[in-house]
Amino acid sequence: MFRLLHIDSSARPGRSGEHPHGSHTRRLSARFVRQWQARRPEDTVVHRDLALDPPAPVTGDWVHAAFTAPSSRAPWMHSVLAESDTLVEELAAADLIVIGVPMYNFGMPSTLKAWIDNIVRVGRTFGFDRGRAGEPYWPMLAGQGKRLVLLSSRGDYGYDPGERLAASNHVEAGVATPMRYIGIDDVERVAIEYDEFADERLHASIAAAEAEVDALVMRLAQPLVARRVTA
Repeated sequence: MFRLLHIDSSARPGRSGEHPHGSHTRRLSARFVRQWQARRPEDTVVHRDLALDPPAPVTGDWVHAAFTAPSSRAPWMHSVLAESDTLVEELAAADLIVIGVPMYNFGMPSTLKAWIDNIVRVGRTFGFDRGRAGEPYWPMLAGQGKRLVLLSSRGDYGYDPGERLAASNHVEAGVATPMRYIGIDDVERVAIEYDEFADERLHASIAAAEAEVDALVMRLAQPLVARRVTA
């Protein structure tokens, strides 16, 4: 069974085009999932809204518990890691991870950072052995065919590689780097720009991003559909 994990992180509750002051990233992520389900209705979709249900930030107790061997953990350690366990299990079960991630002050929303901190877990998503020859760290989700789709929005423009504000874009790399660290290195990106300008450039950017999303769904889903038909 193919599983899609749909994550929204925008603080705005609605979608642009449907609600006043709605979120562009929610608009794109909903469109992606809707198009995906139209092509593959049998797939399982799990939706996690980080604005409605924000993960708890990592604490000293969390770190203590995570770096204690499971067999040696006290009951309170299992309790403090319970939410992280749920988030890790959702991620581990997913074949495709679709994340709506707006740019807030050049980076990701704090709720998404908290989610990342909870799923980058020693012994669960990455391994560590100080006595291991060569690299002491290794990704534990590698080789599973997982793919990541990042759907972003930006108030200004020119944040893509080689453009005027590329060095200030800490969104896509901020998400993709830790995901690559745990073994998910197949990453697709689509973004809306010009939000603060609210003019024809924004409308054109939305239209272009929606077309990119449609094409991306077709490109990612079509091989799976073809495989199902010939199976």
